This record gives sequence, structure tokens and C-alpha cells, in this order.
Amino acid sequence: MEDKSMTLTEHLEALRRVLLVSIIALVIATIAVYFGFRGQLLVLILRPIKELGINPVFITPWEAFFTTIKICFVAAVFLALPVILWEVWSFILPALHSHERRLVYMLMPASIVLFAAGIVFGFLVVFPAAIHFLLISASEGFTPLISISRYFSFLTMFVLPFGAVFQLPLVIMLLTHLGLITPRFLAKNRKYAVLIIFILAAILTPTPDMISQTLMALPVIALYEVSIWISYLVRRKREEKAREEGI
Repeated sequence: MEDKSMTLTEHLEALRRVLLVSIIALVIATIAVYFGFRGQLLVLILRPIKELGINPVFITPWEAFFTTIKICFVAAVFLALPVILWEVWSFILPALHSHERRLVYMLMPASIVLFAAGIVFGFLVVFPAAIHFLLISASEGFTPLISISRYFSFLTMFVLPFGAVFQLPLVIMLLTHLGLITPRFLAKNRKYAVLIIFILAAILTPTPDMISQTLMALPVIALYEVSIWISYLVRRKREEKAREEGI
């Protein structure tokens, strides 16, 4: 670890630089998305309801424009993420020990990949099924009139939790590494874990239908099973290291 002491003023100055560079990166990325591939982005986001023959509307004169800006900003967050992560990493790096750095190097890429996988799964698999159920199966005899801002808000609230719950393997791996849980504990309490997963799915999905909740719960249950094996591998490696250090 770099042994470099910094005053409070220097810490605040470094933090100010991180925030400033991150904001500039977000602004540039938002402008790039808006003028670069705004049309393609809107086609992708609106595809689930367009496939059902439903066109979103806007209620106020500014609703469509500001919603488009919000959509571009959300996309810009992902586009500017490498710059933001680099700035944050540069800020916290001096405070970390070598083993903590290795842990971050290992967890950060995996966390990003799992989060992206959760978002993609939620948008491509679960959201179309949920929106079809809500607008077609459960709304027979009614004419949907959906504003673009409400649709995007619903989409965001629906998809983002998938990115969060897909972090389960990393959480299990970290807890096992810290010695707080064991693979035997995870396997023994599998039935309780399944119950908790379904309860969380009911809370996280913004819809009351069982289809959406089940479609969220099933991949998380699969991730839980994978996490048991990950926990076993981490536990075994931890025990081998402890034996080597004992020798």
C-alpha cells in the first residue's frame, strides 16, 4: 500500500476532482447518446409494447422530450461507467492494503458482469412476459393509454432489481471468505432460502402478478444453487491456506 498521508483539505480536493470528472463524463456521454443513437435506443426500449400493437403517448408538451433525456442519461451512466469507476478506484486505492486490492480486482469485474446480466435477463425475458400479462391477458376489454414517462419509470423499477439480485453469488463468496457462512449452512437452509427469495421477488417486482415474481425467483434460486458450490470452493481454499500457514 502506498504510505501517503493526506490532509483533510487534500482528501476533499481529491473527492472534488472525482465528482467533477464523473459529472463531465456523464454530460459528454449523455450528449453522445442523444445525438448518436437516440433513435435506436428508443426503438429498443419501446419494443416490448410496440410488439403488442401499443404506442405510448405523452400528456404534456415537454413529457416526451424530458423522458428522452432521462433515457439517454441512464444509457450514458453505463457508457461513462469505466471513467467513473476509474476515478473512484483512484480515490480509494491509497487507503487499501494489497490483499484488499486483490479482492476488489476480483469482485469488481464480476459484479459488473452479473449486474449487466441481470439487467439483460430482466429486460429480454421477464419484462416482455409481465407487460403482456398486464396489458393483454389481465386487461381484456380495456384500451391501454400509457404515457412514455410512466412506461419508462415502470421499466426502470422493474428491471433494476434484477441487476441487484444477480449479485447473490458474490455476496455468498464474500461471506464465505469472511467465515460468516459455510456451504453446509447454505445447503441445510435451502428451503428457507427459497421462501425468502420468493418473498423478496414479490417485494422487488412492481407488479402483483405471480408470473413476474416467479420469473424473478427462478433464476435467483439457480444462482443460490451455484453459490453453494462457490461457497464450497472458497471454503476449501480458505482451509488449505490455513493449513499451509499452520505448517
